[in-house]
Amino acid sequence: MRLTPLRKTTILRKTAIVTFLTLAFTAPSFALDVEGVWLTDEKTSKIEITDCGDGTPCGKIAWIDEAALSPEQIAAGGAKDKNNPDPALRDQFLVGVTMVDGFERKKDRWKNGRIYDPNDGKSYRSALRLKKDGTLEVKGCIGPFCRSLIWTPSTLEDLATSDTSPAADAPTANGS
Repeated sequence: MRLTPLRKTTILRKTAIVTFLTLAFTAPSFALDVEGVWLTDEKTSKIEITDCGDGTPCGKIAWIDEAALSPEQIAAGGAKDKNNPDPALRDQFLVGVTMVDGFERKKDRWKNGRIYDPNDGKSYRSALRLKKDGTLEVKGCIGPFCRSLIWTPSTLEDLATSDTSPAADAPTANGS
């Protein structure tokens, strides 16, 4: 069957409209669904996840529970990144340090990212997934072995009186 120029134009228009509508209605599914403040599984810190500026999630330490700090850390004004592999960054406060970044969107989750563990100063491959119950599954992986953590939604409202260290635009764990 041979298509006439008018038929070709009609088919192209319909294809363009369907493509536009598909993109318009699926775009929200690619929104930063993990954005917000999250209480970590140990309930000793809060991570604020925002857009890195490129549509992918970046999470910075926004709060550390004073009860989790040593008297020395409290006297110093907060916990410092003492295990950072870069000696020049070991004196920075943990509040404000980027903990998760570098993700790519893959269907219903964020994959191939990085999570920084200030307890050992190492970064691990990571994935994030917003679960149906509203919690955030955070995976940290070494090779094929992964550990899942569940973070719960929280707020920054109660931090004004309990913040233990400065949150001014601190550098990331790797200095950027």
